[in-house]
Amino acid sequence: MLSLTSSLFLLKPSGCGDGHTFCEPHSGFKVGLFYLSVYLVALGNGGYQPNIATFGADQFDEQDRREAHSKISFFSYFYLALNLGSLFSNTFLGYFQNNGSWALGFWASAASAVVALLLFLAGTRQYRHFHPSGNPLSRVSQVIVAASRKWDADKPSSSKELHELGSKEFASTGSRKLLHTEGFKFLDRAAIIQAKDKPTLQSHPWHLCTVTQVEELKCVLRLLPIWLCTILYSVVFTQMASLFVEQGAVMETNIGSFQIPPASMSAFDILSVALFVFLYRRVLHPFACRLTGNSSGPTELQRMGVGLVIAIIAMISAGTVEIYRLKHVCKACINEESSMSILWQIPQYMLIGASEVFMYVGQLEFFNSQTPDGLKSFGSALCMTSISFGNYVSSLLVTILMDITKRGGKPGWIPDNLNKGHMDRFYYLLALLTAADLVLYIICAKWYKSIKVEGMEEEGNDEDEIDDIKIDDLKVSVV
Repeated sequence: MLSLTSSLFLLKPSGCGDGHTFCEPHSGFKVGLFYLSVYLVALGNGGYQPNIATFGADQFDEQDRREAHSKISFFSYFYLALNLGSLFSNTFLGYFQNNGSWALGFWASAASAVVALLLFLAGTRQYRHFHPSGNPLSRVSQVIVAASRKWDADKPSSSKELHELGSKEFASTGSRKLLHTEGFKFLDRAAIIQAKDKPTLQSHPWHLCTVTQVEELKCVLRLLPIWLCTILYSVVFTQMASLFVEQGAVMETNIGSFQIPPASMSAFDILSVALFVFLYRRVLHPFACRLTGNSSGPTELQRMGVGLVIAIIAMISAGTVEIYRLKHVCKACINEESSMSILWQIPQYMLIGASEVFMYVGQLEFFNSQTPDGLKSFGSALCMTSISFGNYVSSLLVTILMDITKRGGKPGWIPDNLNKGHMDRFYYLLALLTAADLVLYIICAKWYKSIKVEGMEEEGNDEDEIDDIKIDDLKVSVV
């Protein structure tokens, strides 16, 4: 639709073409069709992105050691595939855009989607499927309603007295039973069996819920603080497509006779992701296993913490480059361009790419492993919404800072003419905010309790060991 509306309507306005006459405005129908196609892209992406990661992970059996190890590798290569797609966009589609071939770029994207669909359908007979476990929103709502109705009920002395289905009943549904955990004790009231519930234990889910259903809501509540801490990292990640490009545009972009488009510098981020995916799987992970004596290596929470540390270094690098760029501004030049080469941006792009491998890949693994069977797509969606909220927070932060720093007739930190501003201060502020976010993240990670599934082998000496992030462990991982 986007290709058709661009080719037939938007790129061929009526009433002009001689270089002097203004074009007539497009009709509401044409503009409406354009916006409909744009929002369909967003809708399709929202349905595709969270579920493709979850469905891919479902192809691996967690009970099989070899497949469980392959499942961990899948998330790394999945994120690498996403970045290779971005590399295609930043090169071929960027070339079409620079030449004004907008419709051709849209057609190339449509063809890419068709090829992807055919590849996906080609494996239909080999896919593994899990039985649907119902609407997660209604299941969560049932726990809240049932617990509220029993706010004054007497709590049993043992969690074994709470309502739960048998293992065979769970096996028939394809889901696994979750074991009871401490915390959020008010929600346990939803599983308290009262006299009026006994005759119809399974007939009124809004009155009586199972322990597994209660634990599903507890899992979501425990994940939210970790998820909130990842949003600020997404603010840092967003700068790569915004301020990094603006910074590169006022640097020396000519390398001999070749001119480097500032937006294409993100290719170094993609190359960094590819490099560190293989480097982590082949070098860092085996080394960490030998160093710690733990065959599973650093946990997802530890790797996400390392990602935050690298993001701090990336912002410090970007701020330092900006300070030196301002020192090399040619005041006598018409455009006041800096003589500092755009290649000095490579370290900050590479650092962002390295942090993505630790943060986003670890985040995908963490949310997939720590969400119940019926909420796997919700876990993947949390990872995607973290990036979306990061964009909104970044825009809000820039707007607030510009309002504050422009007072008194000053140009502000990020004016239209960057040579009159102090974008380096914004980078350093992000580094400071990310450092504070890291401290908060460590507190949340130490508080976090891992999901407990019936039948899974315990790793470590207690239930929290697998996800307990410690300062010393974090230092080891960074080294």
